[in-house]
Amino acid sequence: MYSIFVVLAVIVAVLLAFIVLIQESKGGGLASGFASSNQIMGVRKTTDVIEKATWTLAGLLVVLSVCATLCIPKPESGSKFGNDNTPAAQQPQQPQQPGTAVPGPGAQQ
Repeated sequence: MYSIFVVLAVIVAVLLAFIVLIQESKGGGLASGFASSNQIMGVRKTTDVIEKATWTLAGLLVVLSVCATLCIPKPESGSKFGNDNTPAAQQPQQPQQPGTAVPGPGAQQ
């Protein structure tokens, strides 16, 4: 389920990037190249459709991100960090004898 949400979020993100590039900015943008379609449908209608598509895709991306976060696979063990089967956890430590030093991480024995 998680991978489905991730794939859908990537598709929506690519579509959103494409729609944002098409939008007409103050400098003209890529939408100015569609002059013939603007004459047929009208400039205002095309701008409204692109703006609605942008907001819809942005909202859908937020919803998909939240759903993907809620569906992240949990680790199988009860630990928050994964596997608890470390050697230190399996063997109890012996009490230290007085007067003996514990070798450091780089010390040779």
